[in-house]
Amino acid sequence: MRTVGAEAVDYSVFVDHDAAGHAQMNLVVEGISGDGCIEEIERGLTALPGVVRARLNYTNHRLSVAWGAETSADAVVARLSDLGYRAHPFAMPAADEEAERAKWLLRCLGVAGFAAMNVMLLSVSVWAGNVSDITPETRDLFHWVSALIALPAAAYAGQPFFRSALAGLKARKLNMDVPISLGVLLALGMSVVETALSQEHAYFDSALMLLFFLLAGRYLDHAARQRTRAVAANVAALRGEFAHRLDAEGCPVQVPVQALRPGDLILVPAGERVGADGVVVDGRSNMSEALVTGETLPRTVAAGDAVHAGSLNGEGALTLRVTAGGDQTLVDEVQRLLDGAMTARTAYVRLADRVARAYAPVVHVTALASALFWIAMGASLHDAVMIAVAVLIITCPCALALAVPAVQVVATGALFRSGILLRSADMIERLAQVDTVVFDKTGTLTLPDPVVRLPEGTNPALVRLAARLALSSHHPLAAVLARQAEGAPVPEATEEAGAGVRAVIDGREARLGSLAFCGLDAPADLPASASLIAFRLGDDGFVAGIDQALRADAEDVATALTGMGLSLVILSGDRPDAVAPVARALGITDARPGLKPAAKIAAIADMKAQGHRVLMVGDGLNDAPALAAADASLSPVEGAALTKAQADAEFLGTKLGPVRDALACARSALKRIRENLWIALLYNLIAVPLAVGGYVTPLVAALAMSGSSTLVTVNALRAGVPRAGGMPAAQPGKARS
Repeated sequence: MRTVGAEAVDYSVFVDHDAAGHAQMNLVVEGISGDGCIEEIERGLTALPGVVRARLNYTNHRLSVAWGAETSADAVVARLSDLGYRAHPFAMPAADEEAERAKWLLRCLGVAGFAAMNVMLLSVSVWAGNVSDITPETRDLFHWVSALIALPAAAYAGQPFFRSALAGLKARKLNMDVPISLGVLLALGMSVVETALSQEHAYFDSALMLLFFLLAGRYLDHAARQRTRAVAANVAALRGEFAHRLDAEGCPVQVPVQALRPGDLILVPAGERVGADGVVVDGRSNMSEALVTGETLPRTVAAGDAVHAGSLNGEGALTLRVTAGGDQTLVDEVQRLLDGAMTARTAYVRLADRVARAYAPVVHVTALASALFWIAMGASLHDAVMIAVAVLIITCPCALALAVPAVQVVATGALFRSGILLRSADMIERLAQVDTVVFDKTGTLTLPDPVVRLPEGTNPALVRLAARLALSSHHPLAAVLARQAEGAPVPEATEEAGAGVRAVIDGREARLGSLAFCGLDAPADLPASASLIAFRLGDDGFVAGIDQALRADAEDVATALTGMGLSLVILSGDRPDAVAPVARALGITDARPGLKPAAKIAAIADMKAQGHRVLMVGDGLNDAPALAAADASLSPVEGAALTKAQADAEFLGTKLGPVRDALACARSALKRIRENLWIALLYNLIAVPLAVGGYVTPLVAALAMSGSSTLVTVNALRAGVPRAGGMPAAQPGKARS
């Protein structure tokens, strides 16, 4: 354990072991200012007894250290401190894996494109020479140079398809990548044979162009999931990475939240998140649980009250006794529910994949039958194999592979212009089939920030004084009122914990706080769902309500969605008296308040069991499992990081209109996808008989394949957000009341 600043940090909990049994730890190092720091740090650490490895990445300042039994984590950190550097524990975010795959696909695409351009230059020379005066020796030289470029390039650029095809064959499945890989390999193999036999044509350019087109589609498909900023969304981000555990002497020691155990005493300073479920032992404060339970307003907690990990402490320090730590907190229960919901969602099979399951076997059987037919008709083995290769290339599912991602890219751009950022590649297909929209209330149908509601006839001058006095209070309700302050805080104001704040203004005592503290009664014209805050100046005063307001276009959007044949439901963790007025204002008859995360999942599962396709729209931590369990999901950009990570898309701004636009665009896009699949099918019905009949060479097959891909891409450009009034209706009989 080592002291950093005013607290001790237990670095041993961040240690794991490598394959050789050495202890190892990853750190982020502060104070690195030049290349010379690399040698200084690495040499300084390897000089410690037992240190077997020290590697510093200058770009991201990450240090990896491994050691034997002779040293310890504290000794490593102490050595860094002696060298003048400060270290912090580092954990690799899961998002790095997706980012690395995107870079890998882009490298494969670049290699295929660069090689295809160079081989095409050689091929154009051969094509021109074949109709003029090229000698066989020159033609063969150009073909061999093409082979030297194409074979290693295809070996590298084709990895995404080759690996996927191999995995499919091992699982005894014929996925779309099997005919792609077979077509590329046969085209390259036959090109080598043709070159060795000094034939006029080789097809290295066709194989590379095929890879380039398919990799472009594969990269765009992957990029559809990377449209938003990288978010390392995890449970630790919601409850904090560290907690202040009290040792035997009552001194705080900084430890990771994963190290907390039932019975531990922890200190939760004002403004920090709770690291574990527990019971308040000492202190009084206001606890914001919006991200955990969805409750709109803060809850006052004192000794004996239970609190959950992830809650945000208000103005007072609390001492808690841990009741559930490590991975047993409510937040972790949410994560487990989330994992289960995500596992269930993976059973969804995209439309193109369903078509490919039947398509791949038919392609292989057709190519084999073509070769056997021509051999039986007396053709040479060479000619029969060339016809089979032409069949494989012309039926290569390039148009099929681009049918979905091409539409996705166009629809993604249209949605982006409507303020929607896609996170999931197959979201458009799932969203287009939705017939039921489920909303959370707090932060979704309503704005995330509460507003002040004043009784009619309230004196504006009193409101301005109350707002200035609110600047001296730490209470969350006062903070809402303080946003209206004009001028400096009221001087010499004092706060009484749990009651309010007082000061003297122009010789009269001013009070801001609870109704009892100010001696006022609740007015009858404020909403029942509002939390009340009072202000009194001498004999004058008022009582304000702090409540959340509906998004500006919520009523119009609810009407539009109902007009599209969709049914609307509210599933909220908030109080019944807060949910009911929102449901009445929007005309939603099915509103269910006070739901925990598991209850929301159960409600969605019940809807799906009745045959409905569900879209979930939510923003809080308690909505994350429901977002994953639904057929499709949306989250406001202000939502919790973990929640947004599970949503298929985020929407920007303070309006609800993007939800309507997303549904309309998805229906339009699904129509384009189905049209593209029909285009691919009709193309094959025309081209395959020609290839089987021996009228198509591999070169012509590759050009025809490219043409079908172009046609699919052009049709995809028609996808977008339909104009108002042009939204297709849902299928009859699917709506819920």
